Amino acid sequence: MHNELVSIDFRPGTGRALAFGWRRMKANALLFFLVALVVAVIEIPSQSQNYNFTSEDPVKSIHSLLLLAFMILIAPVFNYGADFVFLKGVRGDDVLIKSILDGFKCYLNVVLSNILTFGLTAIGLVAFIFPGIYIACRLVFTAYLVMDEDMDPVAAVEASWRMTQGHALKIFLLGVLSIFIFFGGLLLLVIGVFPALMWIKSSFAALYLSIQQESAPTDTHEASEQE
Repeated sequence: MHNELVSIDFRPGTGRALAFGWRRMKANALLFFLVALVVAVIEIPSQSQNYNFTSEDPVKSIHSLLLLAFMILIAPVFNYGADFVFLKGVRGDDVLIKSILDGFKCYLNVVLSNILTFGLTAIGLVAFIFPGIYIACRLVFTAYLVMDEDMDPVAAVEASWRMTQGHALKIFLLGVLSIFIFFGGLLLLVIGVFPALMWIKSSFAALYLSIQQESAPTDTHEASEQE
C-alpha cells in the first residue's frame, strides 16, 4: 500500500495526537482494520482463565504451559508487528500487511523487550500501583524503537525513558482516554471495538512521532557534541 507523505508538524499533545491519529486512521482504514482483526485474534488466548499448572490432569497442565508459551513467545511478535504497521501508516510510509510479521526478523529483541517492559512495570505495580503506571507510560514507545530503530531491549527501554521525559502526563491522559474509546466501541454492538482499537493505536503512533520530531534536534546536537 502506498501512502502519501505526511507532515508531523504538531507539538506533542493528547488532543493533537487523537486528531492526527483519527485522520491517518481514515486514510489507512482497510489496512488498519485488518491489522486490528489480527491483534484481536492474537489476544483471544490471553483472555483464557484456564491456567492450571498444578492440575492432576496432565492435559490441563500441558495446555496451560502451551498457552503461557504462546503469550510469551508468539503474541508479542504480532503485537510489535501491528504497532509497526500503524507507525508506518501514520507516518505515511509505504506499508504492506506483511509488515505485521516483521517482528520475526528481530525475534529475540521483541521477546526480550516485552519481558523487560513487563517485568519493570510489574515491579512498579507490586511496589505501589502509581509507580507501575508511571513506568508503563515511560516505556510505552519501546515497541516502536525495537521495530523502527532496530534497537536491542536495553537500548530501546532506555531510549523510551529518555523520549518520554516531560511527556508522561500526556501519555497517561491518552491511555485513560483510550479506555473510554475502547468501551465506547464496545457499546456500539461490539463491532465498534475495531475502529476504537485502530484509533487508539494510530493516536499513540502519532504521539510517538511528534515527540520524536521534537526531540530530534536535541539528539542531533548531542551527537555532534560527542563527535
